[in-house]
Amino acid sequence: MTFALLGVFVMQMYYIRESYNLKSQLFEQDINQALSAVVSKIQKRNVIRRINEKDVELQEREVSDIRAKTDSIVAFKERYKENQARRRQKLQQQVLQYLNEQDSIIQNNYLKPQIISEEDYAILANPKPNSNNTLTYKIDELRTSEGVVLSRQLSSNYTRKRPVIRLDKLPDSIIYLAFNPLDLRPQFITLPTIDPDLKTKFELEDAKAAHRYKLELERLYADTVKLLGSNGRNVMLLQDVAKEMANKDIPLEKRMPSQEDLDTLIKKELLGKNIDLNYNYWVTPSNNKGRVIYQNVSWPGSGALPKNTFQKVIFGNDLMITDPGMLYVSFPNKNSLIFNNMFVTLASSVGLLLVLLSIFAYTIYAIIRQKKLSEMKTDFINNMTHEFKTPVATIMIASEALKDPDLTPDKARVNRLAGIIYDENVRLGNHIERVLNVAKLDKKEMKLERRPVAINELITAVVDSMSLQLQKKDAEITLQLHAIPDVVIGDELHLSNMIYNLIDNANKYSLAKPKITIKTAKQPEAVYIEVSDQGIGMTKEQTKRIFDQFYRVPTGNLHDVKGFGLGLSYVNDIVGKMNGTIKVVSEKDRGTTFMIHLPLN
Repeated sequence: MTFALLGVFVMQMYYIRESYNLKSQLFEQDINQALSAVVSKIQKRNVIRRINEKDVELQEREVSDIRAKTDSIVAFKERYKENQARRRQKLQQQVLQYLNEQDSIIQNNYLKPQIISEEDYAILANPKPNSNNTLTYKIDELRTSEGVVLSRQLSSNYTRKRPVIRLDKLPDSIIYLAFNPLDLRPQFITLPTIDPDLKTKFELEDAKAAHRYKLELERLYADTVKLLGSNGRNVMLLQDVAKEMANKDIPLEKRMPSQEDLDTLIKKELLGKNIDLNYNYWVTPSNNKGRVIYQNVSWPGSGALPKNTFQKVIFGNDLMITDPGMLYVSFPNKNSLIFNNMFVTLASSVGLLLVLLSIFAYTIYAIIRQKKLSEMKTDFINNMTHEFKTPVATIMIASEALKDPDLTPDKARVNRLAGIIYDENVRLGNHIERVLNVAKLDKKEMKLERRPVAINELITAVVDSMSLQLQKKDAEITLQLHAIPDVVIGDELHLSNMIYNLIDNANKYSLAKPKITIKTAKQPEAVYIEVSDQGIGMTKEQTKRIFDQFYRVPTGNLHDVKGFGLGLSYVNDIVGKMNGTIKVVSEKDRGTTFMIHLPLN
């Protein structure tokens, strides 16, 4: 059975160790996967950060280019407006020159030419004049006697204010009121504001300039729209990022995210693997482990990494980066997590082992107890044989003596033999009664009477009944019966047997003259009984077993102590049935004291 238990224990230890190894492998696998995810996200974030930076640069460049194109368009429009203004100014100058030339011609060829407004022209040219708009004029001539005109003086009633001609608001034509030099008749002269040839020339120039302006403006707008397009910018963006990522000399610090982002990434990936442990981490360059970029605890130094430390290259060697960097993550409390995950396994294994150990211990205890019980029963049978054999032999001898015819006339001798037979029968009866009482107690068949019993009187009566036994050993007995009140509710017979057994043991287990003291005292709600002697005493191991059935204290070379080993077991049962308590205090070779508490009620 011991080998089987050891085998089960070894198998459980092997199973637990294998389970721990498996959990450790799974833990390492989860950690490596989590760190791989962290490294992957660091690389992606590095690319995204570079893309965003380049995107901002390209956006700023695009804004600058668009602003330049916009400025070019605005400048082009301004130049067009300036050219158009210069052409108009030139046109106005030529128109003014043209008008001055025509005015000079009209002034030279007509008399009193005046520029009139279109309103005056409408009034003066009305075919139905009235008193308000009649144009009158007068001619005074100076002639010779022969009728030769020497001079003429022309006067007119037209006295309106000459209208103002503005070059920026020229009418389609300018109207003159003049007098024909030949007949001095008034007439209207209409002068076109712009020479038709000049007008046609300038219209052609304006059309050509407008066409060139439109084409150039469309080209500028097309370039601007091309700048605003995303496809080209995206291609340029990816090309710039790829070129920069291929630059292997960029320091590790510029490729890494912030320490807060790194800590968040590690914690998030570990929680995703159901790993809620405190951890330490370090980020160092690959080629210089003495320099630490990020850390949450002090760097332990190269070659002295703590246990349960995992490492990962941040930027893989396939990128041919000069400084790919190393990420170290340490878990000081790795075993606590593994043992927590193994709690059910460990609890079931420990529970099974405890059950097996308990069964094993109980089995060994039962075997030893049965062995001791068997030995005690053998001793009991032997003692009982001796106890029964002596009175039986005595009765047999006395009976044979009574059969002798010579003894019949001797009545005194016959009476003495009859008394011996009677005493031995009583002795046999007492032995049998003790064994039967113990058997009844074991089977719980004994019913105790419940009557008032005076303990002090009962002890006195028992001592008196044992006076002959006590006198044989010249015993000295002291009674200190001070319990008042001393009446308990119990069975008088069994209480007397209890006192008898205690006094009998004190008498038997004393080597010289027995000195026995019996005390009673009143305690709250109880009567205290104490029986003490100065006999051979007992060891602590023996006091633990004296209330067991069939157990007898070894007496060494003393072989005259008779008994079955049932007396104190009987005493303990009686006290228990009366809801009392019994204790024993003993010291080897100095005596024994039994202390009993019996409730008054």
